[in-house]
Amino acid sequence: MLILASNSPRRKELLALAGWAYMICSAHVDEQVQPVELPEAYVRRLAESKARAALSERCSASAGAETWIVAADTTVVSYSGAPGAYEILGKPTDAQDAERMLRLLRGRVHQVLTGLALLCVNDGRLLTDVCSTDVPMRDYTDAEIAAYIASGDPMDKAGAYAIQHDGFKPIEHLHGCYANVMGLPLCLLSRLLTQAGVHHQPGALVQTELARSCQQALDYICPVFHLYQ
Repeated sequence: MLILASNSPRRKELLALAGWAYMICSAHVDEQVQPVELPEAYVRRLAESKARAALSERCSASAGAETWIVAADTTVVSYSGAPGAYEILGKPTDAQDAERMLRLLRGRVHQVLTGLALLCVNDGRLLTDVCSTDVPMRDYTDAEIAAYIASGDPMDKAGAYAIQHDGFKPIEHLHGCYANVMGLPLCLLSRLLTQAGVHHQPGALVQTELARSCQQALDYICPVFHLYQ
């Protein structure tokens, strides 16, 4: 049994592709970046914090044996020309902030990081990992930015965009994990579950089948899924 520590429609959609039975236990934590915290450490810490927050909720009290909490945190990292200079972009605070982020990312390559945490309800075992994808944004126009912000879609997205948005279409090509940019790298999650010794449920997809299902659902030929076999 899995508990998804998120109410994100995108994460629920992706996890459903794997065929796992799961319940939802949304966890809310302080997402403030700590001083001099590196991006990878940031998403790993928040994923673990979300998993532990979900463990304290009543929904985990009724969980059976070998129940694992799945938690994830996704952020966008924009690097400047200066060595070691970067900005972690969370969800925009308002339309003006969304416009700032979209202008910052336009025509450049940025990084999307997702921290994953698996926490065993029974004995507190914890596994974490981080998936990284380089995302090249197209040179969209100011008018496209305005129309996209007016749609309201950017406001609950890290970096103020959704890679899968049919109207905006922020990227032209990608050479990494598409599901990671959406918020839940399925192949990495499957590998973590295997490392945890979690047995496949009846009807759940094994690794190769999962990669195929993910690519079909997202209409994307993934060049990196074999790295997680």
